[in-house]
Amino acid sequence: MVNLVLYSDQLFPECAAIDRRLAEIVAARGAGRRLAYVASGPEPDRGFFHAARSYYGRYGLDLALFHDLDEPHTADDIAALFASDAIHLSGGHTGDFLARLKRSGMLGPLRDWALSGGVLIGVSAGAILMGPTIATDAPFIGQNPEDITDGDALDLLPFEFFPHLNDDEAYLPALLRYSTKTTRPIVACSDSDGVGVTGDRIECLGNPVWIWGGAQRRSDEIELNNFSIVRPK
Repeated sequence: MVNLVLYSDQLFPECAAIDRRLAEIVAARGAGRRLAYVASGPEPDRGFFHAARSYYGRYGLDLALFHDLDEPHTADDIAALFASDAIHLSGGHTGDFLARLKRSGMLGPLRDWALSGGVLIGVSAGAILMGPTIATDAPFIGQNPEDITDGDALDLLPFEFFPHLNDDEAYLPALLRYSTKTTRPIVACSDSDGVGVTGDRIECLGNPVWIWGGAQRRSDEIELNNFSIVRPK
């Protein structure tokens, strides 16, 4: 059973609904409140890590461990990472993040950990990585999603994720075009929106936009085998 929380960003007060849901998911597992941070790229001053630590601290969550994929790690280091109660995948350059995960040999172990029930949090690039592919990152780098052929990612979701929808009016038309090329629905989020996935339950947090077959859809129009889509009251 997966426990996933996907943020577009963590900069807006409206993200509080996503934050509360994350705290509930962590608490429901009954283990602890210790989080680990996996950096998308070099972070020598750990500025983003310290900002995230303060962010999670508001909810009594302890972001205690920093993991740099480019650094050598002992077996004890890896064990400490996967002993965390949740793992945060940071924002950044999605393609570089995926390359670092593959180069470090962490893509498979991270996927296995999430499939075994570990709570995985993704912000922007980190959230895109939870899908089957990072193709939806293409509009951010001036490419077309359908042209991305080497973007296989963690494959934990039955949909593709797109953050920062509100940043550029060109994003929605690009996603609508791409949705005619892929069989998977796309969930596009503005920066105050997010998605929670627990087991076979997909929760719309805020107002995510569902895109499928060339059109925007209501969540009840989306067909996902073995998954239900709900909007919390």
